[in-house]
Amino acid sequence: MLDLDCFRRRKERSEMKFMKLGSRPDTFYTTEAVRSVSCEASSDVIVQVKGNRYLLHKRLYAEAASELQLIKLHDFPGGVEAFELCAKFCYGINITLSAFNVVSVRCGAEYLQMTEEAEKGNLISKVEVFLNSCILRGWRDSIVTLQTTKAFPSLSEEVGVTRRCIEAVASRVLSHPEEVVVTGRCIEVSSNGSGSHGHRAKGWWDEDLAELGIDLYWRVMVAIKSGGKVPSHLIGDALRAYSSRWLPNLGKCIHDDGEVHSRNRLILESVVSLLPAEKGAVSCSFLLKLLKAANVVNASVSSKKELAKRAGFQLDEATVDGLLLPSCCENGTRHDVDAVLVMLEEFVSRSAEGVGIEFQERRRSSSAAHSKVAKLVDEFLLEIARDANLPMSKFIAIAEAIPEFARVVHDGLYKAIDVYLKEHPELSKGERKSLCRILDCKKLSVEACTHAARNEMLPLRVVVQVLFFEKVRASMAGDHVTELPSNIKVLLEGRPTPSKRASGINSQNSSVSTLKMRLHEDHDVESDRIVKPSNIKSLSMMPSRSKRMFSKLWPISRSASEKN
Repeated sequence: MLDLDCFRRRKERSEMKFMKLGSRPDTFYTTEAVRSVSCEASSDVIVQVKGNRYLLHKRLYAEAASELQLIKLHDFPGGVEAFELCAKFCYGINITLSAFNVVSVRCGAEYLQMTEEAEKGNLISKVEVFLNSCILRGWRDSIVTLQTTKAFPSLSEEVGVTRRCIEAVASRVLSHPEEVVVTGRCIEVSSNGSGSHGHRAKGWWDEDLAELGIDLYWRVMVAIKSGGKVPSHLIGDALRAYSSRWLPNLGKCIHDDGEVHSRNRLILESVVSLLPAEKGAVSCSFLLKLLKAANVVNASVSSKKELAKRAGFQLDEATVDGLLLPSCCENGTRHDVDAVLVMLEEFVSRSAEGVGIEFQERRRSSSAAHSKVAKLVDEFLLEIARDANLPMSKFIAIAEAIPEFARVVHDGLYKAIDVYLKEHPELSKGERKSLCRILDCKKLSVEACTHAARNEMLPLRVVVQVLFFEKVRASMAGDHVTELPSNIKVLLEGRPTPSKRASGINSQNSSVSTLKMRLHEDHDVESDRIVKPSNIKSLSMMPSRSKRMFSKLWPISRSASEKN
C-alpha cells in the first residue's frame, strides 16, 4: 500500500505553484516600437529599459515631473519582461507569478522601491507572501527559484531570496534524507543504506540538486552536511551524480578553452571539498576518476593530495586501470607515479593505525588487503615499466612502498623488472644491480626461477642467487636443478661438465661456487653479497645436504663483509 505521506511528498516535487495578481485585462500594445497602455489619461513619462520604450503615467514615480520626461533604466534586473510585469501590476492588469519569474519580479520591485511606504499592498509585500507561503514550501519550486537567482546574484542576496531558498532546499532533504522510490513505491531505508527490498539507498534529491550551478550547489551541500542527518554514502552519491552531470569526460585529456577549463577546475575542487570524511562514503574508483580529472584540469596541489590520500585509504578496492593516472604533460612520464606513491604511503600508515603492535604482527601474514594491494602494485609496475621516461628511482620507490610481508611471491615484481630492463637497455651495470636489489629470489616460483636463470638482462649476481635458492629448494624436494645458462657457462670455461645424475647437486654446487669466486674478483665487493645476514637463521632449518652446499658460498660472503 502506498504511503500517503510519501505520495504527498512526491506530488509536491512534481507540481509547481503559481500566483495571479490583478483582475484587469491586458491593455498594453505596441506602436512604432513603443509600448503603451490604453488609459483615459495621457502618458506623461517615457521609461526606457535596455532599448525598449514605454509610454506610462507619472504616478508610477513619486518624483516624476509635470511634463513628459525620459527615464532610462539600463540596468533593470530581469530586463524588459520583469519591468513590464511590475508596470502591469501598477495598472491592476492580471499577471502570473511562478518560480520562474518570482525572483526577477522581486528584484525589479526592489529596484523600483515598490514598498508599503509608497502604497499599501504594494508589489514587494505580495511577492513576499507568495515566496513564504508557496515557493519555499515546495521542493521543485525552491530549486527552480534558487537557479534563477544566478541572473542577478547581488540583489537576490540583498533581498534574502538566495539564502532562504538554500535553507528551504536543505530543510527538505534533512527531513527525509533516506527516502527512496522503487517501482512506484516509497520505502524508508535502514541505517546500513538498504531498503526493505534490499535496494541500495539512493537520495531522491541528488539528481534535482545536480541542476544547480557549482556555487549554489556548494552552499546547499554545506547546509545539508552541517545538518548531520544525511548518511555519508548519500552525500557521496549526490557528489557522484553532480560530477557525472557537469564533468561528463571525467579523467580524459580533452583540450577545452580557457573558460571551460577554469569552470571544470572550480567544479572539481568544490566537489573535493565536499567529500565526506568517512571511509566508503564514495568508491575508490570514483576517487581515482576525480584524481584523473584533477590532473587534466590542473587542479590545486592540495586537492590532488587530498584525493590521493582518500584513495589510498581504500586502495584494496582499486584496479590497475584506475591507478594509471594521466600526467597530461607534453614531456616526462606518461603516468602520475607520485600520486600512486602517496596512496601507498597512506594505505600502509592507515592500515596500521590504532592497532597494537603484537596484534598487528599476528595479522600481517594473513592480511588479505595487503596481499591484494601488493599484487595490484606489481601489475601497476608492469604497466609503467614500458614508459621509456620513467626514472628508475620512481620505479624502485613504488616497489618498496609495499611492506615485505605483503608480497608473498615476487613473480609479479620480477616480470615488471624484466620489462623495465628490456625497455631501458641504456642502464649501466650498477643501475641494473640497484634495480634488482628489490627482488627477493627466495620468493620466486619454479617457473620464474627457470626464466630468470636464462635472462641475459639480469646481473650475473642475481642469476647466481636464483640458481642457489633453486638448488636449495630442489635438494629438499629431491628434484633436478635447472641447467646453467650459456652466459654463465662462459665464465666457467675450462671446467669439466659433470655427468647428469651421477654428480647431481654436488657438481652444480661446485660450478656455482667457482662462479662466485670469479665474480668476487671484480672490485664491486658490496654487490657480491649473495646471501644476506638475515638468511643465516634459515640454515638451521635446512637439511645437512643443503648446509654443505650453502657453506661453499657463505665463506666468501663472510669475508666480503669482514673487509667492510
